[in-house]
Amino acid sequence: MKKTPSRSSKPRTKGLRAEYDFNYSRSRPNRFASRLGPQTVAVVLEPDVAQVFDSSRAVNKLLRSVIAANATNESGHRGSRRKTG
Repeated sequence: MKKTPSRSSKPRTKGLRAEYDFNYSRSRPNRFASRLGPQTVAVVLEPDVAQVFDSSRAVNKLLRSVIAANATNESGHRGSRRKTG
């Protein structure tokens, strides 16, 4: 049976530290960046919204339908909006 590595004895602090010392010499390029095209935009969905969709294809399909519906609604009403106030 393997022993589990012991954790450091440093006390844990709650929240974020005032400053982090990041060692840039140990950083590595994003290994997933090559999967994204130059026109790709990454969007982070909140958990309750993400539960509704099972894939990015489903998200895009819904967004395209909203865009199409919005364009249809706005095309008939351009110039007919009245200022209120």
